[in-house]
Amino acid sequence: MKHSIKSQMAALIIAVTLFTFLLCWGLNKLFLVKYYTSKKQTAITEAYDLLKLSFKEKDWKESDAFAKFEQECTKNNIDWLLMDDINFEQYSNVKNVKILYFDLTKYMYGIVVLNREIIEKNSNYVLQKVNNESSDLIGNQLNFIEMCGVIDSANYFILQMPVEDIRTYADITNEFLGIIYVASLLISATIIWFIAKKATKPILELVDISKRMTNLDFEARYTSGGENEIGLLGQHFNQMSQNLEGTVSQLKSANNELQRDIEKKTEVDEMRKEFLSNVSHELKTPIALIQGYAEGLKEAVNDDEESKDFYCEVIMDEALKMNTMVKKLLSLNQIEFGNENISLERFDVVNLIDGIITSSDILIQQKNATIIFNKKDSIYTWGDEFKIEEVITNYLTNALNHLANENVIEIRVLKLDAKVRVSVFNTGENIPEDEVDKIWVKFYKVDKARTREYGGNGIGLSIVKAIMDSLNQQCGAINYKNGVEFWFELDGDIGKNLSDDRNIENING
Repeated sequence: MKHSIKSQMAALIIAVTLFTFLLCWGLNKLFLVKYYTSKKQTAITEAYDLLKLSFKEKDWKESDAFAKFEQECTKNNIDWLLMDDINFEQYSNVKNVKILYFDLTKYMYGIVVLNREIIEKNSNYVLQKVNNESSDLIGNQLNFIEMCGVIDSANYFILQMPVEDIRTYADITNEFLGIIYVASLLISATIIWFIAKKATKPILELVDISKRMTNLDFEARYTSGGENEIGLLGQHFNQMSQNLEGTVSQLKSANNELQRDIEKKTEVDEMRKEFLSNVSHELKTPIALIQGYAEGLKEAVNDDEESKDFYCEVIMDEALKMNTMVKKLLSLNQIEFGNENISLERFDVVNLIDGIITSSDILIQQKNATIIFNKKDSIYTWGDEFKIEEVITNYLTNALNHLANENVIEIRVLKLDAKVRVSVFNTGENIPEDEVDKIWVKFYKVDKARTREYGGNGIGLSIVKAIMDSLNQQCGAINYKNGVEFWFELDGDIGKNLSDDRNIENING
């Protein structure tokens, strides 16, 4: 995986280790010499402070401060010389004081020495560094830190501390550390990679299980075990896998029932009034026709057999239409009043559409229609399969009854985020924009003459609307330049990646 946690973990630890190595190496290279020199300067300054403190005592040679001064000089390998400018008495911790005396004399008489670098200078002393590239007048090559000054106005002193060639030592040290750091980094990177791989193995297994569960494969199980947090998480995954499908189904059903109950109480009375009014209006015309033709038969308006047959056919046709309308109204009434149980289940909507097209083949041939439906792999959705079959059938019937121009019907299944949209498009005349929202109302007819022609009663789309409302889902209609598309949406199957296969781009474009 391009962004796997194993690679990220290993890269992060290796980067931190490399940064630490480089930081240590860089700090050592930049500040080792300065730090070493600073420590030497501090040591010789502390020795001077003790010597100065000892001269505050009456017998400075017997004072505790002078004893500590000698200890400090011995500890840090400091050579020292004290000289009384009046009596020329000399005190030193070295036997051969010639070199110290020679350097102190130069300070006393203000002789400037070119090969010495002054570090600090004040009225009491001068602190300087002697470069090892030069030598003194008697031929000794020296490399030391030196302090020359005066104490108690008449006592001159010199302190000398030899220092090694720290810069050369530091370069060698840094080179060696660089080799050690590179070797350590390579070994550490190998170890870190294997540790990261082992540590992320159970996580990758959980990722695979979660992926299978998003595809509703509830047989997935965590098998790596372990008693740590990841092992506990794996056990929870196993428990969740066992119960998830039933829980999802129950939750959807319970949520659907709750929303229906909330809306049902406020709508019942209004629905009853509207239902009675619409039924009375719709039954008035067929009842009048049946009554008129029946009276004609009774009065023998036309005695010929052809006329009698025509009268009987009209009566039977109107009776059939009334029967169909009553059945639809009863079905719609059951849905709107919430008397029908809605069962939310997982089903293959592609297979359902294919079956509806096959069963409607005779009607399709009678209308000389061309059906476009790109049959895909199984696409699962959540809903009441029998109710959705009724919705699709009503859409297809409506499309067949309003076909015109190219006589093309296109059925598509699309994914819109977490939803699946099913649409039925037919070429033909558009619905007036101000009437698009009214077509879902019971008994509403856009073109009353044409609706009467094919026996429509304005209930089919009302049933569609009632079913989708009972499922708490959306439906609608869209005008295109060459036809009308009716659509509805359902909850998609979790984890499925649907594509919009659309081979006929200009049909409803």
